[in-house]
Amino acid sequence: MKIVGIGLNKTGTTTLGTCLVHWGLNHIGWNPDAFTLWRENNIAELLNWVDRYDSFEDWPWPLIFPEIDEAFPGSKFILTRRKDPETWYRSLCKHSELKERTDKYVYGFNRPHGHRRELIEYYENHLLTVRDYFRDRPGDLLEVCWEDGDGWEALARFLGFEVPTKPFPHTNKSPSRKTRLKRWIKQNFLGIKPE
Repeated sequence: MKIVGIGLNKTGTTTLGTCLVHWGLNHIGWNPDAFTLWRENNIAELLNWVDRYDSFEDWPWPLIFPEIDEAFPGSKFILTRRKDPETWYRSLCKHSELKERTDKYVYGFNRPHGHRRELIEYYENHLLTVRDYFRDRPGDLLEVCWEDGDGWEALARFLGFEVPTKPFPHTNKSPSRKTRLKRWIKQNFLGIKPE
């Protein structure tokens, strides 16, 4: 069984990955080489990657979930989402200020700023596409929102794992405005590369 996070980036994918690693799964998240294979439409090689791992999240895995489903019957899929599309869009904008972006290959824009309508439409269409794909197979899809209180119990019940006693992780939270400003000053005035 493969466990595939199929939420878009900035929907809590890193938190999902942290949870899956906790259970000892051989996990892969964002991977530039795998993303390049997706860009080159080399799905066959990507499926070879899927064969080598137990669990997945972030790019490029949500972009090939139907292919993974077909190649690995019995897999489980987890759709992470934000509490609302506006929250996701703001998070995407903040994130794009800190990191080199690959989103242009997925969303069509180098930076999300100024493309609110198109990106929110993409986000909402992704949710609808996933829900529609699994509408007759509810046991194969779990939809979660960490902001709405989903956590260890929902994941453990869905996957058939024991509920951990440690606190639920919230990994890769967006930095505060003050932290972002400090990073910007260091990078642009002091020449210090971001960590």
